[in-house]
Parts: sequence; structure tokens; C-alpha cells
Amino acid sequence: MTETTLYERLGEREGIRAVVDDFYDRLQADDLVGPFFEGADMELLRRTQADFLCEAAGGPETYDATPVREAHLHLPFTPEHIERAVELLEESLDEFDVPEEDAKTVVGAVAAFEEDLLASADDEA
Repeated sequence: MTETTLYERLGEREGIRAVVDDFYDRLQADDLVGPFFEGADMELLRRTQADFLCEAAGGPETYDATPVREAHLHLPFTPEHIERAVELLEESLDEFDVPEEDAKTVVGAVAAFEEDLLASADDEA
């Protein structure tokens, strides 16, 4: 009997995209982080986030968008913003009954980029 991959357990691309859509709905509706998404190309964000999570979960998709640090330099994120986004991601994963260990892996894949998300253009100078 072969063990399933995280990608398979999350429902492959379709399942991961459903979680991502729920997550971005929560982000946009949130008072703290929602303003960051005003005027953003939400379809592009949803697609690239799904690609990122698919790749991180062992799927065949490849995240080939702008590097995370570069893509977020213009956004004045604080640790509070990142913490809130992680909470919302956890809520989305829970909404889809993702088992706790798998949810921790997904959150860990995103949280690994906290330093890049908190970087500013001033850091680059």
C-alpha cells in the first residue's frame, strides 16, 4: 500500500485552490489585512498562491511568479499582519477539515517566508 502525498491529501490542485479561494476571501474581508488587497489582481494572487501551495505539497505545479520578497517589498507588513494572515489560513484549512499535521505543514510552508514578507525597500538599499 502506497502512502498518499500531502498534495493528494489536500485534494490536489482543485482542493488546494478551494482552500486558497476561501483564504483570500477571508483576507479581503478582514479589517486588518483586507486593505492590502484593494485594487489587487485577485485572480493572479489566487492562482500564484495555489501554485505555491501545490508545489510545496509535492504536486506537479511550479511557482514561477515574482519572488516572494520582491513581490511584497512595497507592502508595509508588520508581524501583526503576518500573524493575522496565518490565523486566517488556519481557519480556511479547518473549514476544509484538513488534518492538524497537514495544516501545520501548509502553514509552515507559508510562514517560512515571514522574513521576506516583512522586508521593505529600505532593507534593499
